[in-house]
Amino acid sequence: MGILVILEQKGNSIHGMSLEAVAAAQDMAEKLNSKLSILVMGNDIDPLTQQAKSLEASEVIAVNHELLKEYSCDGFAEITKQVVEIESPEFVVMAHTYMVRDFLPSVSVFTGAPFIADVISFRAEDGNSVFTKQMFNSKLGSDIVVRGGSCGLVSFQSAAYQASAVKRGDTPVRQIELSLSQEQIRSKSEEPFQESSGGVDLTSADVIVSVGRGIGEDTKIPMVEELAKAMGAEIAASRPVIDSGWLPPFRQVGSSGQNVSPKLYFSVGISGAIQHVVGMKGSQSIIAINKDPDAPIFELADYAVVGDLNEIVPKLTEALQNQ
Repeated sequence: MGILVILEQKGNSIHGMSLEAVAAAQDMAEKLNSKLSILVMGNDIDPLTQQAKSLEASEVIAVNHELLKEYSCDGFAEITKQVVEIESPEFVVMAHTYMVRDFLPSVSVFTGAPFIADVISFRAEDGNSVFTKQMFNSKLGSDIVVRGGSCGLVSFQSAAYQASAVKRGDTPVRQIELSLSQEQIRSKSEEPFQESSGGVDLTSADVIVSVGRGIGEDTKIPMVEELAKAMGAEIAASRPVIDSGWLPPFRQVGSSGQNVSPKLYFSVGISGAIQHVVGMKGSQSIIAINKDPDAPIFELADYAVVGDLNEIVPKLTEALQNQ
């Protein structure tokens, strides 16, 4: 086997970031001329398996086990370890989600395979597979090569690839049975991080309205929230807004917050510092409002509006509400 991509589910559907990981794995398989397999694991996974069948790959490997009904680090790590030992993939690919950060390091320990986390790009060069990570607060890129014939565990950063780039197909399914006992599951997971914190998963949002320090003061937040409501969008923010306590931390986008790739990212009063840009540069369309015509965000924006947001935002909100 060449490449194995593991799907994560959200409800009864494939997690949005997992589709991005599939796009990354398909790109890797094409560049390396390798076989691509998709792993689905859990309990009562027929809905997820059917969705996986529509993704272009050589096969879907389905592992159904009653002890995988609820996520546990021990259970998912053990099953992944067994699949890696049986199938001998060159690379195991996943999205860099909270769940992956929890259990994939254990797989690395069990198998001795290196874990290359939070990758932003891949290329094949001089017979090597080269993965790029960001370092020093995203100011530098570091190239990493797996040597010595070892399997490599790779997680891709949100928005490194677009879910819309996934190639579709009609892929055959192979069911396999693996052993897992209750004694092997020594830990019990709490509710998923975002839900238990009362927050939102911005990575799943199609439309985001993001606010920056340029709004001036926290009394302007309701104005932006009204715009977000009119657009059917989630509201987000840059770090200065979060540090000031104007919005809760789970709303932060950037290198120390969430990485997002919505269909539309609407920034209001955001200058475009690199720490913020790395968290939203994968957005399909970007609209920016800023009074500074030289704001760095305009270099990234598809549509740039130079002007006073205090005048523009209320009028735009009113126009949307009157549609």
